[in-house]
Order: sequence, then structure tokens, then C-alpha cells
Amino acid sequence: MGKLDGRVVIVTGAARGQGEQEARLFREEGADVVVADVLDDQGEALAKEIGASYVHLDVGEEEQWRSAVTAAKDAYGHIDGLVNNAGILRFNSLLDTPLDEFMQVVQVNQVGCFLGIKTVAPEMTDGGTIVNTASYTGVTGMAAVGSYAATKHAVLGLTRVAALELARRGIRVNAVCPGAIDTAMANPALLEPGGDAEEISRAVGKLYRKLVPLGRIGKPEEVARLALFLTSDDSSYITGQPFVIDGGWMAGVSLT
Repeated sequence: MGKLDGRVVIVTGAARGQGEQEARLFREEGADVVVADVLDDQGEALAKEIGASYVHLDVGEEEQWRSAVTAAKDAYGHIDGLVNNAGILRFNSLLDTPLDEFMQVVQVNQVGCFLGIKTVAPEMTDGGTIVNTASYTGVTGMAAVGSYAATKHAVLGLTRVAALELARRGIRVNAVCPGAIDTAMANPALLEPGGDAEEISRAVGKLYRKLVPLGRIGKPEEVARLALFLTSDDSSYITGQPFVIDGGWMAGVSLT
């Protein structure tokens, strides 16, 4: 018996990284998974491999959300869970951030999460679950990622409000707040393997060995296990909460 037997879960940004590992783990635990992404080739290949379905979904577009919900219900008859995982990151000082760059990040990270809740929750079975991907930077500050941090703070606000408003239907809404995780977002070498990729990966690893008390960058599989916990009955009395998964990064300053 899997922890998600009989459940249908939509995972956004599921073609690679954290979303991919969430989709894989959820299938292993018995869920019917809808892999949603704009990376069609990767998303379709993953869905075929794990026995899921794939939908093209730009999370910032409301009509595409409606189409994704329709596709999920046509394929499986109902929806029990949503993981709002899709997100983008841009590095820039706050004063040097162009408005169009800021709004691009808002559209994906913040509007995408809002539209996911707004579109899926009305079609979700009572007792369903929503897991929003926020960030370590959603609970503290970080230089050079102002637009990203602003949207992730907003995701926590959306999570808390949604948890309050959906509680009467037994729908639980929580957020995962990853720190440095070994995906293309934190380790650009993964986007273009070969060439300088190994050198970049070594530099990334060295940086996080210094910053993170546990001495390493996190694994997307570790975030997936937290998302599984929040989607399964193991967390049946938890809603409206942020869960930081950062190797101790936010615990404080170490002098050694």
C-alpha cells in the first residue's frame, strides 16, 4: 500500500528538478500524477516513463490552468492534490532590477501559485491537499534575489489565507521552503553538462559547504519527501504552515 493510493495529484514544473522528483515519488506511492510544465519534450518523456499523464501548462496563464484541470479530470475523474512547484529565479540587485524582469518573476512564482489555488481548489475533492513551493528566502532576506524573495514571501501569505478559507472543506494547504537544492536553479551546470560543468559544480559545492551547517547542497529527492509528507495522511493535522528544508542554513551564524 502506498501513501497516496487512489489520489490524483497535479505537479507543476514537473519536467525536471524538484518537480520531477516529486512526480516520481508520488507515483511510487500510488498516486496518479499529472506532470505539468512548459518543457514539453522532457515532461512527456517523464510522464511516459513513470506512467503519468502530461499537460502543457504555463502557470501564469489562467486559461491554461483551466485546460490542465479539465485534462486531469478527463484522465482520472477527480483531483485530490496540487503541488505548486513551478518557479523561476533571476539574480540582480534590487535597484538594478528592471520592472519587466520583476514582473516576469511575479507572474510565474506568485501569480502561478495564486492561479493554481484559484483554479484547482474548486474542483478538488474535500480533504484534498495543496503544497506550495516557497523558499528559504520566503522567511528571510537574501541580497541579489529581491524579486524572487518578494514572490516567495507572497507565496507564504497565499498559503496561510488559503489554509484558512479552505479548512471548512478539509483541504490542507502548506508550503515547503527549500534552501540550496541541487537543481538547475541553484546549480546552472546542470543545464549544460560538459565543458565547464564539473568546475561550476565544484564551485557550487564549495560555496554551500561554507554556508550550510550540514556542509552540503540539498537533494531534490529530499524536498520531494517533504512534499509527500504534506500530501499524505501523515500530516493530517497540519495546515497553513511553512516547512524550511535548508540543511540548517537559517538556524543562525556559525563561528567555526
